[in-house]
Amino acid sequence: MKTAPISKSIADKLGVFSSKAQQRVAAGRGVTAAALASLWLFGCAHPAPQAPTQSAAPPAPQAAAAPPPLPPILPMDQAVLNAANGVFTTASKLPLETPPGRTVVIDPLVDGVIGYQSKATQDIGERIAGLVHSDYPRFAVAPFSPATLQQAPLVLVGTFTPVNASNNQPTGPREAYRFCLVLGDLQTGKIVAKAVARARVEDVDATPTAVFRDSPVWTPDASTKAYIATCQASKVGDPINKQFLDGLLGASLVGEAGEAYEHGKYEDALRLYGNAAETPAGDQLRVYNGLYLANYKLGRRDSATEAFHNLVAYGFRNDRVAVKFLFEPNSARFSPEVAMSNQYDMWLQQIAEQGAASPACIEVSGHTSPTGSPALNDRLSFLRADYVKSRLEADAPALHDRVIANGVGSRENLVGTGKDDASDALDRRVELKLIPKCTNS
Repeated sequence: MKTAPISKSIADKLGVFSSKAQQRVAAGRGVTAAALASLWLFGCAHPAPQAPTQSAAPPAPQAAAAPPPLPPILPMDQAVLNAANGVFTTASKLPLETPPGRTVVIDPLVDGVIGYQSKATQDIGERIAGLVHSDYPRFAVAPFSPATLQQAPLVLVGTFTPVNASNNQPTGPREAYRFCLVLGDLQTGKIVAKAVARARVEDVDATPTAVFRDSPVWTPDASTKAYIATCQASKVGDPINKQFLDGLLGASLVGEAGEAYEHGKYEDALRLYGNAAETPAGDQLRVYNGLYLANYKLGRRDSATEAFHNLVAYGFRNDRVAVKFLFEPNSARFSPEVAMSNQYDMWLQQIAEQGAASPACIEVSGHTSPTGSPALNDRLSFLRADYVKSRLEADAPALHDRVIANGVGSRENLVGTGKDDASDALDRRVELKLIPKCTNS
């Protein structure tokens, strides 16, 4: 399946100054040089008296600058309002050389560690669109689509991440949600505005959107990392992350596919995920999960199995496959009541098949949420890993003596809120890693 042709590739438009901008930079440099030259000439014409030569005293040590204070923890509505006003107030003051009505697209906000979208991130996007419409008439929010990207609009990205008391993640009890918003200009390829706020944990509905709730596999993904870095590792004036720019077309198709899946339009979702797979950035986790889910919802079991095979292969290529096997509480038995549990046998068979085809060993690690005692969680996570190990060995006898079970309790939580619901299901994952140098004992 092919995407609609684009008149000019996004990559050709991004990170390039206009000729007028280049002239302004050159002129600015000329003024600076002239000013420096004047100062130098003035100094030559009026030389200062020379003091006797003597050893210079060592400079006094300077105290390290104190880090800026953390933003206050605010009610969710106020945190969103503060960050959005911060970004668009700054953007309104910039000489963007465009008439009122400059197009803005919102690349859906994500959790700043796992890349999931949630009810909270959806709500933030809608609130920001409403605020721009009512208070910032210079800007017009348009759909995040391939057609809109051809206009080289402003792109808003954001992360919404549970953090500990030191404003860091992913360690310790989560005490707030850190909210980062960044506005990038595709005409100049630069970051033009940024704002950060913090929201109360109890105000946040972190329930994943349908496609992220149902996605069976998680692994660190280069496209998601590029999105997160665009927000969290940038400052105003920086170039927009190149990998993020190169993946914008695919991201817009993935966004449309996710909306179609959310509304039960699985044929449309399958077509859009297929189109995204054919873009240069199509080799990404969201695409593989989406192809599997859309085929499964359409009852295409053979296609779904093939898509899950590709999903596992992608994870193994990236050295880490986290699978959302959900267990009964305080048990090492799979829960039969959760969505997708009827797929667990197929998932295990595909993992075992690919593991057996590799000369590597497999480390199976069980994880739990932080609720309960650490000792119990360590034991429970090991028993769950050991159960998955036994299932893999049963499906592929060649894996005997090549699978290692390990329990890490809650020490490697990715979400860490301890809600024990759909929002932190990934903390109760079973993770598989290939160990290349494998010796049987």
